[in-house]
Amino acid sequence: MTYTLDKTTNDMPFDEVVAATKTALLAKGFGVLTEIDVRATMKKKLDIDVADYLILGACNPKMALEAMKIEPKVGAMLPCNVIVRSLGSGTIMVSAIDPVASMQAIDNQELKKVAGQVRSLLEEAVASI
Repeated sequence: MTYTLDKTTNDMPFDEVVAATKTALLAKGFGVLTEIDVRATMKKKLDIDVADYLILGACNPKMALEAMKIEPKVGAMLPCNVIVRSLGSGTIMVSAIDPVASMQAIDNQELKKVAGQVRSLLEEAVASI
C-alpha cells in the first residue's frame, strides 16, 4: 500500500503550486496549521542547498475532532502533512499523507472509517490542483 496521494504538474511554478495546494485544501475544509520550508531549514542548519520542498500541516477541524472523540491519542498523528516539492526541470509534485495508511497502526475500526473520509477529501484536494 502506498502512503501518499500524489499529483505531479509542469504547468505552474513552485509558488503557484503552493498557493493552489492551499486553496484546494481550504475548499475541502482543511486549514494549514504549520508550514515548514525544508529548503531554508537545510541551508540554515546544514549549509546544504536542496530543491524547493515545503511541508504543510493541514487539518480539517471537524474530522480531527471526530477522530479525537473516537481515539483520544490520535492527536499524535495529526495534522495531515502535505508536501510540495520540486523534482527539477519545472516539475512539481504534491503529496498528501494517506490517512488510511497512517492509521493502520491503530486497531480501531471506527477510526479507520473516519480516516477513509479524510482520505477522500485529501484525494479530491490533490486531484484538483
